[in-house]
Parts: sequence; C-alpha cells; structure tokens
Amino acid sequence: MIASVGEQPERELAPSGSSTANRANVVASVRDLAVTFHRNGADLSALRGVNLDIQEGEVLALVGESGSGKSVLGSALMGLLPHDLRALSGTVTVDGVDMLRGSERARRRVRRLSLGGVFQDPMSSLNPTQRIGRQLYEVTRADEESVRLLEAAGIPDARRRLRNYPHELSGGLRQRVMIALATAGDVKLVIADEPTTALDVTVQAQILALFRELCDRLGLAMLFVTHDLGVASTLADRIAVMYAGRIAEVGSASDVLDRGSHPYTRALQRARLTLKADRSRQIVALPGEPVDPSAQIDSCPFAPRCDHHRPVCDDGLPALRPSPTTSALTACSRAEDVSGYAIESLLGESLAPMPTVTDPRPVVEVTAATKSYTIGHGHGGHVIRALDGVDLTVGPNEALSIVGLSGCGKSTLLRAIAGLIPLDSGAITYNGKTRPQIVFQDAGSSLTPWLTLGELIGERLRGNGMSASQRGDVVAATMTRVGLNPGLMTARPGQLSGGQRQRAAIARAVVVPPSLLLCDEPTSALDVSLAATALNMLAELRRELGMAMLFVTHDLAAARLVADRIVVMETGRIVESGPTDDLVDHPQQDLTRQLLAAVPQGQTRGAS
Repeated sequence: MIASVGEQPERELAPSGSSTANRANVVASVRDLAVTFHRNGADLSALRGVNLDIQEGEVLALVGESGSGKSVLGSALMGLLPHDLRALSGTVTVDGVDMLRGSERARRRVRRLSLGGVFQDPMSSLNPTQRIGRQLYEVTRADEESVRLLEAAGIPDARRRLRNYPHELSGGLRQRVMIALATAGDVKLVIADEPTTALDVTVQAQILALFRELCDRLGLAMLFVTHDLGVASTLADRIAVMYAGRIAEVGSASDVLDRGSHPYTRALQRARLTLKADRSRQIVALPGEPVDPSAQIDSCPFAPRCDHHRPVCDDGLPALRPSPTTSALTACSRAEDVSGYAIESLLGESLAPMPTVTDPRPVVEVTAATKSYTIGHGHGGHVIRALDGVDLTVGPNEALSIVGLSGCGKSTLLRAIAGLIPLDSGAITYNGKTRPQIVFQDAGSSLTPWLTLGELIGERLRGNGMSASQRGDVVAATMTRVGLNPGLMTARPGQLSGGQRQRAAIARAVVVPPSLLLCDEPTSALDVSLAATALNMLAELRRELGMAMLFVTHDLAAARLVADRIVVMETGRIVESGPTDDLVDHPQQDLTRQLLAAVPQGQTRGAS
C-alpha cells in the first residue's frame, strides 16, 4: 500500500524505458516521490511513488488526464511545490541538487542557471508592466544576446520586439518569448507544462517544431507535460503515461504509442480526435471518473475503468515491469493479454439519426455582417475588421462548424448571433422557437461563483409557471442527462472539476432546449478523455432535443467529428465552405490545407 500519509512507497523498477540507461547522462532523477496536500479539510495524494529519469538531450513527454499528477511532478522538479503539503517523501535531484530539501540558495541557483520553464499561460509568467527587452536583460545582461534568443525562438523583427509589452504580442509570440527566456544561458532542462494548449493548431505545430529544433541543436533535455498523445508523438523521444499519481507505462515513443501494453495508454489513444475517426459513431471515451485523490489505493487504480479487469488485478498494487512485447515498462498484471488486442478493436456506439425537420426555414441567417474594433488611441491606434461582409445560414437540426486561426473573427460572429455584441452593418435573422444559448471555452468564468448548480441551471426556468418543486425536478433530470449527479445541485462551481463545470454550463444552456446551441471552443481546454465525453454528449443532445448547433473551433479534427458542414474563416471573411467530408478530403484553399496538416496524427517522430 502506498497511499498512507508518510509511508514510504513501494520501489518500482527504474523507469528508463531501456535496460541500458546511462546514469552519467541523467539530468534529473526522481525516486520514490510521494506528495500529499491538505486542502478543503482532506488529504489529497497528488503523487504516489514516482520513479523517473530524464536523460541529457532527450524530450520526455508526460501524458495523462487532468489530475493525474503531471504538473505536480513538474513543480517538484523545479523545487516549487505549493506550501500546503501534508506529507512529502522521496527525492528529486536536478543537476546534482536536491530540489526538495536542498538549501534555498542552491535551488535558486539551479532554477537560474540549469532550469527553464514554459507554461500554459505566458502572461502568468511575464511581467505585464515591463517591456520584453527589460525582462530578457535580467537574464542575459546584454541586448545583443536578448535579440539572438528572440531570433532563435522564431520571433521576426526581434530587435523591435524588445520595446513591446507582453500584451502587445499575440499568444504565439508571447509563448516564443517564454521559450527564449527558458533557454537562456547554459540551461540543461526545460519544464514545459501544457505550453500549446491555448494556441491554435498551426501555432501549436510551429511551437512543437521549435522545441524539437532547440533540443536537438542545444542538447537540452525537456519534460513536456501534455494531455494529448498526438502532440506527444510529434515531439517526444520517450513517453511516460501517468494515472492516479503513478507511472502506468514508460518507454520509447514508438513502443508506448504503437504497441502500448497498459489499458490506460490504449484508452487515451482511442479517445483522441483524429481525421480518420468514424463520424457515424461516438468517440470511445474513457468510462467512469479518475481516482479520487483522497482515496487510498492498494490495487490497480485503473481497474474500475478497465475493459480487461479480472480478479487478479485486485491482488495488490502493480509495479512497473518489462512489457511482454516491447522494451517499455508497464504497471499492468495482464499486459501480455492486453498487448494482443488492437487499439481499434473497441468501437463507439452508432449515432442515432436526427429527428425529422418540421420547419424547413434556416434557424439563423446572417447577411453581409460587418464588425470592426479600434485598438489603441491616437496615431498608434488602428482598426481591426473582425467581420467583413459575412453571409451564413444554419439549417434546422444542422451542425455547422466554423474553423480558422486565432483572430479570424469566428468568435465575434458567434457572439453577434448570440446577441452579445451589435453588428456595425448587416443583419442577423433568427427563426428559432427559443433563443440561442452559448457555451464558452472557460466554463468556470461563465458560471456565477456564489450560486449553487441548482440555482444556475434553474435560472432559465423562472417565469415558466413552474413551482419550485417542478423546477427542481427539471434541473435534476437535466443534470442526469449531461452526466452530472443531481446530488451536486447544492454545490458551487468552485467545488467542481473542470469537466463537471463544462457539463454544468451545457446543462444550463439546454435546460430549456434552444433551437440553436452556440459552442465557442468548448473542448479546447479539456483533456482528451473529457473532450471526447463532451463531444459525445453534444452529439446525443442534438439528437434528443432536435437542436441545430454552431461549433467554433481551431481544430479541424473536432470540427469534422461534430459538423455536417464546415466553414473556414480568414481575416473576417469566409474563404471556403462545404459538406464536412468534401472539405476535409478535397480542400480548395491553402488555409484549409494548412489547418488539416497541423492536426497531430499520432505518428511517432520520424515515422513515414
């Protein structure tokens, strides 16, 4: 048993993924690491006995669902664990320094000279009150070196960018500045924690290529934290799969992705959004919920969600052992049986047909829509034309997806249809029986934090002539429909997980079924299993409630799975549209081809 607070975890095999690991080339080493926090009156086990080495010059991708312990492991390597620790055991060594118990001076020296960090939101790391050049100068002590680092990070007109403030740069450029800062000096290890999650797919592809180039050219080691095996496949030399605070499988990228022998690895593979998925079926999402971090674990933590579960799986906690088919290590007592199954052998359920259309009129018609914004003031101000004469219709029961790069106008169009912003010119005609409802990317910020779920979801039922008891019954039924336990009716948004908040936002939108559901990047911030579950839920709700849907995304793989028709936008205009299969199989515009090429396909680096 390893979950008891303060108890020394069971030692696993050294997870190098190879029997010939060279200890002399190890940049960072983690041994028997167990981390427990005390939050909201409970002890939460974030890591439950992790062993891991990171070799000089390699990219090690750490993958797994939200809450699996990935970011905590990255924080431990940087010596930046939060202060609400209940228990801490094991060792973490970077460049020869103990990052858990070493002196603060020694750990600061490692962070300054040997470690670099690139995080999901660069604005949380960049000082908004200082110019980029000043922030780089604190590290480089020379403007010429700052320019060189910006150029190496792929920033055009680097010298001019020294005078910019962070808010004056795009998300992709801000992330490149963070990469420049992270690779300054004689850095040996870069911790990259979900650095591409908030970027559109083309910028993501550029950042991944930049990471790989820098690691190859400078000999950097990198721990790349991600929830997406497809992203990991384009970058990583080795992959470690985490579940419930433990390493479930670790080995070369090809061994783990192509011949993985842990059921969790395979489940993550099946849940990925690809351009080859069967559009007539649901995505095979992971069943159930991840392990409660407050629970003790004394047997396989993945067993309750596993297709291959047998009584033997309950006989103790499985340690990492050699895979029966590859050089990887896997924590599964039935790995030999699991390896015999093809990853594609489990198919999702067939989607039900859409209900019959009774009103043939389009649900919404957009005609010659224009919208402009003025950025800045005086001589430095300029006008951005977010919508430039857009014509669009959404038919009854139709799912239409709008795709394009960040800043192309797709979210502006969605908000105009929702009535949240006015057009400068043009018209929007809505023919639906009930007003459109919108689900945003960040469900947490769209839910009033001081209201309970029952109050949030039930708001739209007020004035319908229902008693409080009747409203409660409808709210409970709606929560059940979206996969939320009605027992959470008295919970507030801050008490929910990210996936639960997204379900609550969807429940609020459909408690009175709208004729048109507007979705603004509703899955881009979710891990692969939660994204698959959300997309399946939206597909089911469309069919049950007879809704049309307008789905905004930068990811053509997601657009392909949900949409009957796809529209591609660029600089405020629609540049291509058509039935989903036609547009994906026979793109006519360079932008569409670019978006398709940027979708990670899950091929390991170097595979043809």
